Amino acid sequence: AFVLWDRRIKVLFGARDRLGIKPLYYHHGPQGFAFASEIKSLLECDWIPRRIDDIAIGEYLRHRYVITPRTILRDVRKLPPAHYFIVKDSQLAVKRYWDLKPKALSAVDKEEALEGFKTAMSEVIRQHLISDVPLGAFLSGGLDSSSVVAWMAHAGVSAIKTFSIGFDSPESELPFARRVAKHLGTEHHELVLQSVDFQEMFDRIVWFMDEPVGDEASLPLYFLAQFARQSVTVALSGEGSDELFAGYNYRPYARNAAMQALPGVKMGSKLTSIVPIPKLRRFAKRLATPLERQYRGVSRVFEDIEATKLFPLAAECTSRTVDETYQRCPASDPLHRMLYLDLNTWLPDDLLVKADRMSMAHSLELRVPFLDHEVVEFVWQLPSDLKIREETSKYLLKESVKDLLPADIIHRTKMGFPVPLQSWFRQDLAGFARETLLQTQGITDILDRSTLEQVLAAHQYQDRSQQIYALLVLGSWIRQYIHRD
Repeated sequence: AFVLWDRRIKVLFGARDRLGIKPLYYHHGPQGFAFASEIKSLLECDWIPRRIDDIAIGEYLRHRYVITPRTILRDVRKLPPAHYFIVKDSQLAVKRYWDLKPKALSAVDKEEALEGFKTAMSEVIRQHLISDVPLGAFLSGGLDSSSVVAWMAHAGVSAIKTFSIGFDSPESELPFARRVAKHLGTEHHELVLQSVDFQEMFDRIVWFMDEPVGDEASLPLYFLAQFARQSVTVALSGEGSDELFAGYNYRPYARNAAMQALPGVKMGSKLTSIVPIPKLRRFAKRLATPLERQYRGVSRVFEDIEATKLFPLAAECTSRTVDETYQRCPASDPLHRMLYLDLNTWLPDDLLVKADRMSMAHSLELRVPFLDHEVVEFVWQLPSDLKIREETSKYLLKESVKDLLPADIIHRTKMGFPVPLQSWFRQDLAGFARETLLQTQGITDILDRSTLEQVLAAHQYQDRSQQIYALLVLGSWIRQYIHRD
């Protein structure tokens, strides 16, 4: 992101990168226009109010993040990715300068697509390896980070420094990362976290995040960046692959949408809804519901009913941004419509926020080769069956590295950054979670206390760890940014 002041014609121009890798916040009010790369910097201007946006609270409870251009603060906005602003004579104009184009490669065959993607990624990796300072890579042992390291090795980089983090729990990915590191011959480094690390550093992590993002992967990312910074100044990471190659659970939604297009299905779904069989009624309801109402993004924390119990105004907080994103989508097929939504919301407002904030907290430059815009443009145009083929997701990506990585790494189940919050919030951190949510200033000022207690109690017999974490983040952020604690 950058901002230029043209002193000659007195015009301020600012722009943000195409995918939202870097942030740019601004305030436009009666006393002036202010911009910064962090909310905490803007709030040093005492003329910018610290007022919470009720609609943003509703969005946060549903998604665990606030969708651009809104922020949690009523008087602060995020410049959307691929947009620029112009301020002249105190007037602000915000415009889009780039977007994904309608798909044009629907007839491309697998070998042609594979060759094109390999060529694009090889060139991007080569560019991302240019550095005057020590460089390494994050390695979780999943397909995305393993592919990045494999391409680095394929490009001829010797003694690649790789960094992994895990927990003393069955969910740890350390064994997989170790296997990839051995296969590729990297100089591998590991770090194991305990629950006490979470408790001690939680408020600090929320402070660095700058806005509430209730994604528990922020925790290992913070420590991983700190760990890697001891050896390197630049690290490559695998963000963006899932949003390009359909790595999430898109198949059921795409299948329902395809069925909706069949002759007679819409009328049949209405008739079926009167049949007194619960499963059949639910299926009929899905068939009668448009994709845009079924799929609202990859991340859902609280369903509408519970969000409204926590925050009564949430009932009125429907996100127009999601609807507008669907309307702007240049694709017509269901899979690409969902991918477009996540590329424009989940990616810049969750994944890239935590990647940027947690790395910059330790002055580590994080590079994300999958999100080079030329790679994004090429992959976007590929047909759906090169992204999901039968039961195989990320099909073309897996094909592209089948000669570089072990088959069991390529085809293993996606885990992300698995944090053992479920057991922590039932055991080591049960008291911490309860005390933080119910006895300290912040969260109970705006959310219903009895519903908070119900969420905590329910965690003893069903996993509510993501909800508890999202609530803890919101409470910590309010204490630090609103009450200045």
